[in-house]
Amino acid sequence: MGQGLRRQPKDPRPAVSQPARLDTLFTALADRDRRRAVELLGARPHSAGELAAALGLPAPAMSRHLRLLKQAGLAEESHPDFDARVRIYSLKEGAMADLKLWLAETEALWAGQLSAFKAHVEARAKGTKKA
Repeated sequence: MGQGLRRQPKDPRPAVSQPARLDTLFTALADRDRRRAVELLGARPHSAGELAAALGLPAPAMSRHLRLLKQAGLAEESHPDFDARVRIYSLKEGAMADLKLWLAETEALWAGQLSAFKAHVEARAKGTKKA
């Protein structure tokens, strides 16, 4: 984060379970405009106006998208020292950790299932050849 920006205080809400966090993340990422906003924020922090212009959205729609991204823990806002009215949005560090873990676990599960299926088919094919 650049100098001259103040972060908002930490979220005082209680911790949420991993499945609930994943549901919230998937809901936030289900929208094409929000996914594009995440891509833009991945490149660098932006103001809401910059994001709205880049996405071709009216300010109220962009505000709703940013609120959902913040609620999902994907984005955070800060204020430059020179003007506390300005909000700068950036990706929240580690925001996708739960998603990455879920994807790795799911991939491992499917890899195991496919390996077992392959072994089953191969064993069955060997049994058919002997008959």
